[in-house]
Amino acid sequence: MNSWIEDFKKHFKELNIRENEPMSKHSTFHIGGPADLYVEPEIEQAGDVISYCMDNDIPITILGNGSNILVGDKGIRGVVLSFGSAASKIKIDGNIIIAEAGAMLAKVANEAANNSLSGLEFAAGIPGTVGGAMLMNAGAYGGEMKDVVKSVTVMNYEGDVEMWQEDELDLSYRHSRMMDEDVIILSAVFELKPGDQQEIRDVMADYRGRRQDKQPLEYSSAGSTFKRPQGYFAGKLIMDAGLAGYSVGDAQVSEKHCGFVINKGGASAAEVCKLMDDVAEVVHDKYGVKLEPEVRKIGEF
Repeated sequence: MNSWIEDFKKHFKELNIRENEPMSKHSTFHIGGPADLYVEPEIEQAGDVISYCMDNDIPITILGNGSNILVGDKGIRGVVLSFGSAASKIKIDGNIIIAEAGAMLAKVANEAANNSLSGLEFAAGIPGTVGGAMLMNAGAYGGEMKDVVKSVTVMNYEGDVEMWQEDELDLSYRHSRMMDEDVIILSAVFELKPGDQQEIRDVMADYRGRRQDKQPLEYSSAGSTFKRPQGYFAGKLIMDAGLAGYSVGDAQVSEKHCGFVINKGGASAAEVCKLMDDVAEVVHDKYGVKLEPEVRKIGEF
């Protein structure tokens, strides 16, 4: 056993630490090799874990719900720090919601509805955490995080904590300042508007129904595989290129929605990568449009 693993476990006895944890259990794609160590600290404990890893040259990977990622077949070296249920507190004060990074976005939207607050209806079916959603400015059905966020609290890898206001976040389509500056999102503050509870619930139910009808939710996936190219829809380009149902092993372009690559059961990361490369090449050859991945690759491939 690596000595650093023993030392880490001794140093953080109070944490639930899992060794050689299959990352397939922690990604919505259900793909990925083992993490050396996997921990789910509370927000207050995260700084200590990060500082320890930095001081001891241990690689660290920050994870939320594992949506929108593809983990390599060889897994992840070092420590995976996952903001999960231990870092998921939600507080409501009037029309303000403060949510920790590990809170599920759909749960935050539901809490907003419970308190007759409007603005997060679009997030009802997004399968990510607040941290992941803020990192990539997640959105759906004409709404996105930039519409409701007031501030984000971040920590850098030296342990310094800052609160960035909405005009400092540089939010655009699937992009944020947090991506560029390599910081860790701890929590976010959202400002919503008072609304009619039933109307809010009706809109959320409508969006959830549309997702059910149009997206291949019966299969494991990482959500939309490619970003929307300027002036086009990735799914339509892929469908028009005749790639609906195209497979590499157990990785397949969904026939229900060509913007999704699905895991038919036993897909490997290598198969997903090959399929994505093939799709991008065919679309570029046919239409001259470059498809950029929305799914982030992490770990060793």
